[in-house]
Amino acid sequence: MDDVATPGREGSPLSGHEAHWDVLLAETLEKLQTSAVVVDDDGLVVATNSAAQSLLGRMASELVGQDFHDLLHRDRYGHPVPRTRCRMREALLTGDTRHGDADWFARGDGTLVQLSWLVTPYVSGAGAKVVSGALMMLYEPEQPEIGLGGAGHFAPLTELDRLALLAETTTQLTSTLDVDEALLRLAGLTVPRLADWAVFDLLTERDEVRRVLVMEHKDGVLVGREDLQGPMPPVPAESPMPLSRALRGAASSIAGPSTYQGPPDSGIAVEQQRLFTVTGMHSAAIAPIRGLRDVLGALTLGRSRRPEAFGPGDLPLLEDLTRRAGLALDNARLYERQRKVAETMQRHLLPQLPVVPGLEMTARYVPAPDASSVGGDWYDAFLLAAPTHALAIGDVVGHDLDAAAGMAQVRNMLRAYAWSHPDDAPSAVVARLDDAVMHIAEVPMATMILATLSLGEDTLWRVRWTNAGHPPPLLVTHDGQSRYLEEGRGILLGTGVTMPRLDAVTVLPPRATLLLYTDGLVESPQHGIDHGLDRLRRHAASLAHRPLSSFCDSLLDRVRPSDNDDDVAVIALRTPPLP
Repeated sequence: MDDVATPGREGSPLSGHEAHWDVLLAETLEKLQTSAVVVDDDGLVVATNSAAQSLLGRMASELVGQDFHDLLHRDRYGHPVPRTRCRMREALLTGDTRHGDADWFARGDGTLVQLSWLVTPYVSGAGAKVVSGALMMLYEPEQPEIGLGGAGHFAPLTELDRLALLAETTTQLTSTLDVDEALLRLAGLTVPRLADWAVFDLLTERDEVRRVLVMEHKDGVLVGREDLQGPMPPVPAESPMPLSRALRGAASSIAGPSTYQGPPDSGIAVEQQRLFTVTGMHSAAIAPIRGLRDVLGALTLGRSRRPEAFGPGDLPLLEDLTRRAGLALDNARLYERQRKVAETMQRHLLPQLPVVPGLEMTARYVPAPDASSVGGDWYDAFLLAAPTHALAIGDVVGHDLDAAAGMAQVRNMLRAYAWSHPDDAPSAVVARLDDAVMHIAEVPMATMILATLSLGEDTLWRVRWTNAGHPPPLLVTHDGQSRYLEEGRGILLGTGVTMPRLDAVTVLPPRATLLLYTDGLVESPQHGIDHGLDRLRRHAASLAHRPLSSFCDSLLDRVRPSDNDDDVAVIALRTPPLP
C-alpha cells in the first residue's frame, strides 16, 4: 500500500482496537477514487491518502499534524488566504457539507494548483482515538466545454450558450464584493470560452491606469501572467487607439498586431505593442467597463491559439459582459470605500493602551463580517492616581454610526468620571455613568465592566471590578486553571432602574492572564451563550503558555463563531512572575 498517514503515526501507543480503527481509516481513504484528507476540529491534518499526497506534491510526514488551511490554502498570487475568507474552514467550524470550485493550493515544490473541493463532517476511530472533524476531497476542476467544436476547435456560441454565459456571469459577479475575486471569476468565464487571453486595465480614483490582471489559458488551466501586469501610462486625451478610446468610455472595438505597428502615439500604445508581441495575440476585442457614473476600466479578450479572429458580431456579447462587470466593480468599490471609512473611524475611536510597569497588556478589535458597519464594542485602559490604572470594556446596542457615536460618548464620560473621582470604587463610577446615560447620552442601552488594577505590598496585583450586564471576565492561571469572575454583577446601563451596584476584588496570581471581551466572541445563533463561554474557557486554558499577543490572536481564531455577525473587542493583561 502507498504511504497513507493516520493518527496512529504519532502520539502514545495505541491499543489493538484503536490500531484497528487507524488501519480501517487508512484503507477507507485509499479506496476512495479521489484525493482525500481528514482533519480534526482544529483543522489539523490527521490522515491522507496517496492520491492527495501526489496531487499536493507532499509526503505524508509533511501533511499530518499541520494546519490544512495555513499550509495549503492560497490566493491566485500564492499569498495565504485570511482564515475569515476560507470557505473550507467555515464548513469545518459549522459542521456543514460544502463544495467549492477553483481554489488555489500550494504544492510542496512551491507551485500552485487550482482544485475543486468537497468538505463534509467526519468521525472515525474508537476509544481515546476518536477523531471528529471533516473529510476533504480534492480534485481538478472540469474545464468548461461551451463553445468547443470537434477536433478541439471552438464553434461559435449559440444564442442559448450566450444567454447561459450572461446568466452565469451575473450569478458569479453579484456573489462577491471583492474586486480581485470578481475579475478572476470573469476571466474564468471568458477564457477559454471566448478567447485565449483576458486582460483587465482599471482606472484608479486618481485616474491612473493599472493592468491589474492578465490571464492565459495554457495546458488546460488558467495561468496568471504577473510579468504583464502593473502600472500603465496615463490615458491620452485624443488618441484614436482602441484601448485608449475604451478607457475614455468610447464604444468597443476590434484590434490586432497591425493596429499598433505604426509609431506609437502614447505610452499606452507602447504597452499594447508589447502585449501583442509577448502574447502572440492575432485578434483582440476591447470594451470599456463602465460603472453607474464613471468609466472603471477596460477588458481585452485576445486570441492567439485559436485561428478565428473576432468580428463585429462578437462585440455585443462582450459589451453585455463588461456592463455586468461594471456594476459588480461599482458595488465592490463602494463596499471597499465604506469598509475603509468604518475601519478608520473605529481605529480613531479606540485608544492606545498605556504602558503599565510590570504588566503585559494587549487588545484586539475585529469588525463585524459586514465590514461597512461600525460597531458599538469598545475597550479602554488609562492611568488614574499612580500606580492605579483603570481597565474597561463595553458594548453599546447597535451596529451603525449611531452605535459608534454612543460608544464614544460612553467611553469619554467614563474617563471623565473615573479621572475626577480616582478614589471611588468602580461601582460608584458606573452608577454615576448610568445616570448620565439616561439623561444626556444618546445611548439606548449598554453593557460594560470597569476594573481598577493596583499593586499590593506583597508584590501581587489586585483587580477590583463591577459588572454592568456584561459577560464575566475570565482568569487563567499559568498552569491552565481557568474560572469566570462572576462576582460584582449588576444590571446593564440605560434601563432606568435604580439598583445597588456591587464591587468584587481578587488577587491575580503570578503569570496569570485576565481576559475581558465582548459577546461577539462567544455568542452564536446556533448555540446558547453557555456553549460559547465553555469553549472560550477551554481554549483559553489550553493557550495559557502562549505569549499574550499570540494568546489573543489564537482565541479569536478558534473561539469566535463563524456564524456570528457581531463585532468583537478583547483586552487582556498578564501579571509578571514572582521576583
